[in-house]
Amino acid sequence: MYEAKYHNEDLSGLSVLVTGGAGFIGSNIVEYLIKYGIGKVRILDNLSTGYLANIEKYLSLPNVEFIQGDIRDLKICEQACEGIDFVLHQAALGSVPRSILDPITSNDVNITGFLNMLMAVKNSSSVKRMVYAASSSTYGDSKELPKVEERIGRPLSPYAVTKYVNELYADVFSKTYGMEIIGLRYFNVFGPRQNVKGPYAAVIPLFIESALKNNAPTINGDGETSRDFTFIENAVQANIKAMLAPKIEKHEVCNIAFGERTTLNMLWEYITNVAQIEIKPNYQHERVGDIKHSLANIGKANELIGYKPLFSVFDGIKITYDWYRSNQ
Repeated sequence: MYEAKYHNEDLSGLSVLVTGGAGFIGSNIVEYLIKYGIGKVRILDNLSTGYLANIEKYLSLPNVEFIQGDIRDLKICEQACEGIDFVLHQAALGSVPRSILDPITSNDVNITGFLNMLMAVKNSSSVKRMVYAASSSTYGDSKELPKVEERIGRPLSPYAVTKYVNELYADVFSKTYGMEIIGLRYFNVFGPRQNVKGPYAAVIPLFIESALKNNAPTINGDGETSRDFTFIENAVQANIKAMLAPKIEKHEVCNIAFGERTTLNMLWEYITNVAQIEIKPNYQHERVGDIKHSLANIGKANELIGYKPLFSVFDGIKITYDWYRSNQ
């Protein structure tokens, strides 16, 4: 992975903070930065949903620093921002079902923690720009397809509320304090290092695990629910390009996706093709808080930061399946 280079600048003089850097998306960003000679990467993670194993091979490098800490602690956030040029904020408590079962913790991490990071960036004398993980869940009950950044619906879960509040706070901080902030509305990111364990695992690693074990997967609903699944390398590209894009005058939010709809039935078909098996899935009731269809318009991301996703869903499935198979 990361054979394609998503920047033209020399990274050797830059320092970057990746919050949630031991997690799925964060550790992939760290991998890219190290591969292309970043001057310094500082990783902040409390290891609640991230894993040291994701970054272990980098920790002995002289340009890598790891802080085990929580974004709910303002002092830790301020310490993590010291001497940093760019903040790539990935730390959050994901999962719609988790937020429905425990809205208070989701609020603490995703809103209080996000506000702490905004304050730390505002108080920093070195940080030039903050890029943060926004979410397609912000579109809520909007049925419009494709989704465009300016038009959203009402949130359908506590998680969606927290991610929308992030955007509101970022907008206010940008206007009030003149900060450069870009939000990336991720659409169903998947790929190597995504956690397959636990009750809140995403659909693709669960499907791949089923295929590797020759088991039938469980599909919520009739399988015609569709998503704009986004391979992790596309999301990493977006972070690098958002970080280094020309100066922005205000807070911006853009969709990060591939720009195509894939149903759950199609997804399982892709995986069975790669795995060379034939198994029919089991179907059960639809999940509370989920929307039926999702598709992103990625025109703004292309215009604003030069985002051009290189990996289709099927391309990503092949790479991801091979990774899980070799890491069983």
